[in-house]
Amino acid sequence: MLYLYVKAIHIIFVICWMAGLFYIVRLFIYHIEANDKTELERNILRPQYELMESRLWNVITTPAMVLSVLAGAYMFYLNPYLLEMNWMWVKIGFVVGLLIYHFICQRIMKQLKKGIFRWTSMQLRVWNEVATLLLFAIVFVVILKSALNWIYGLVGLFLIMILLMIGIKAYKAYRLRKR
Repeated sequence: MLYLYVKAIHIIFVICWMAGLFYIVRLFIYHIEANDKTELERNILRPQYELMESRLWNVITTPAMVLSVLAGAYMFYLNPYLLEMNWMWVKIGFVVGLLIYHFICQRIMKQLKKGIFRWTSMQLRVWNEVATLLLFAIVFVVILKSALNWIYGLVGLFLIMILLMIGIKAYKAYRLRKR
């Protein structure tokens, strides 16, 4: 029964972590687009976005990441048989990718706070979809489990990625026409 409680906690904090990852990149986009505003607007918006990013990151996203990882590790402690399953190693690989994504976002946040703008808002829109793809991959691997099914899932994931890229391009064209 303890395992199921830990699993529930793991799922709850994964949801919180993903929400934070999705929203932080949106804040980065707004932060960068504030540079296109007047000086008065920039002087108001940039500190506000820095505050929002900092609070989201330090109060929600990073603690949720830590608790997700700890709950996942505790599930391995409670049920070490999980580590004998091939699909679990695939999931762990995608989770490592998500952790790398997390720390790249942290680096972007620190750069923005220093006034370093290396990413465009369009690049960040594409970057935001990386978390979506990792989430899809993790969920498909966990639910489907068998090797053949997760291979089909990955093919589907690449199709979703192509559709997302088409959607991003269409949205960019729409925004440019709207101006």
